[in-house]
Amino acid sequence: MGKRILVVEDNPTNLDLITYLLRALGYDVSCETDGEAGLASALSGDFDLILTDILMPHMDGLEFARRFKADARSAGTPLVAVTALAMSGDRERILSGGFDGYIAKPIDPLKFAEQIAVILNAQLRG
Repeated sequence: MGKRILVVEDNPTNLDLITYLLRALGYDVSCETDGEAGLASALSGDFDLILTDILMPHMDGLEFARRFKADARSAGTPLVAVTALAMSGDRERILSGGFDGYIAKPIDPLKFAEQIAVILNAQLRG
């Protein structure tokens, strides 16, 4: 597949699961464990997709999205929240905060694989 994905996730269990699934699907995966380091990697790397948690140390996902979308280097790169924030209104708030997609935790491996494929296929068509 050759697609490069950056995962920004501070929870080791979630990070392990997400990276395991993505690598099993053939993606090239890079990881960061906090928002600041994630943003630096996102802006310096050539990624096809950025997956990030919302509740993270040093910079939350909404601030990450604001800064990522404001930078010309990130134009066209999809940014997707992978988060446990799944209460009424959370999805809409996150999407209106600059995210292109939303995946709720806990992660269902089959559904997750489908969601990633849809996002990357939409990027190819866009």
